[in-house]
Amino acid sequence: MKNKQLTDFFENLAHKPYCSDELLYGLQIRPKKTAINMQYIQGNQPCMLHYFFFDIDHSDAVMAWHDANLPMPYWTAQTQKNGHAHICYKLEIPLCTSELGSQKAIAYASKVQAGLATKLGADVGYSHLITKNPFHKDWRVEFWTDRAYTLDYLADFVELPKKLSKIQETLGLGRNCTLFDTVRKWAYEAIRGHRSSAYDIWLGKVLDHCHSVNNAFLEPLPYSEVKATAKSIATYCWKKDAYCYQEFIDRQSRKGALGGKKSKRKPIASSEATLQPWKSLGISQSTYYRRKKVG
Repeated sequence: MKNKQLTDFFENLAHKPYCSDELLYGLQIRPKKTAINMQYIQGNQPCMLHYFFFDIDHSDAVMAWHDANLPMPYWTAQTQKNGHAHICYKLEIPLCTSELGSQKAIAYASKVQAGLATKLGADVGYSHLITKNPFHKDWRVEFWTDRAYTLDYLADFVELPKKLSKIQETLGLGRNCTLFDTVRKWAYEAIRGHRSSAYDIWLGKVLDHCHSVNNAFLEPLPYSEVKATAKSIATYCWKKDAYCYQEFIDRQSRKGALGGKKSKRKPIASSEATLQPWKSLGISQSTYYRRKKVG
C-alpha cells in the first residue's frame, strides 16, 4: 500500500464490494482484491459508515472544501478530463446502520452529511454508495490529511438542516431515516393484527413493507441495511406491543375483579332478603311462618 489513507481504505472495504469500470453497464460484486482495480467502488461496508463521500461537478471541484472553509478531506479523486471530483472525509467513530445502531445517531449524521453537501455545492442526486476508487490510475488522487473527524466537529462548520429536503430523504443516510420512520409508523398499528401469529411471520411482513418503501428510492439501499431496519422495527414492536397488550389485559382483569366484588355484595343481600324475609321484618323465623299460615 502507498500510504496510510489507502491502507485504511482497503481494510475498511466490504469483503465483496460493488464495483464497476463503466457505471452505464451497472455494478458488479467482486472480492475486494479484484474490486480495487476497478474505476468505481463501494466505499463503505453494508451497515457500517466509515466515510462521507461527495460528488462535485465543476472544474475546480478538488478545492471545493477549501473554498467553503471546510476541514481538509481525507483524500480527493479527480477526473483529469473535466476536473470533477469526489471528496472523502473519514469519520473518527464509524456509524453503525444495522439494528444495533442508534437511529438518533443516524438521523444526526444524515443532517451533517446534508449540511456538508450543501456547503460544498455537491451533486444532490449522488447516492453516496459508489465513489471514484483512489487506487485507480485514471483519477488524479490527492491525500490531504490522515485525520478522521467526529460528527460534532464537522457539524461546527455547517448549518444543519432542521429537516431534510425531499431529495435528501431519498439519498445517502436520508434513505435510512426515511425507511425507518415510514415503516415504524406503519408497524405500530399493523402489529395488532399479528398478536396471535409467530414472530417470524411478523418479521416477514415488516421486511416486505421495508422492501416496498426501499424500492421507491432513486437508488435503493443494499439488502443488508433493509433487513437490519426491518429486524430492528419488528423486534421493537413485537416486544412493545406484547407488553402494552398484556398491560391492557391486566387492567381489564383488575377492573373485572373489582366489579365482581362489588356485584357479589348485592346478590348476597338480595338473596338473603328473598330466602330469609323474616330478617328484613325484624321477627323470628317461627313468627314469620305462623303469621303467614294464619294469613
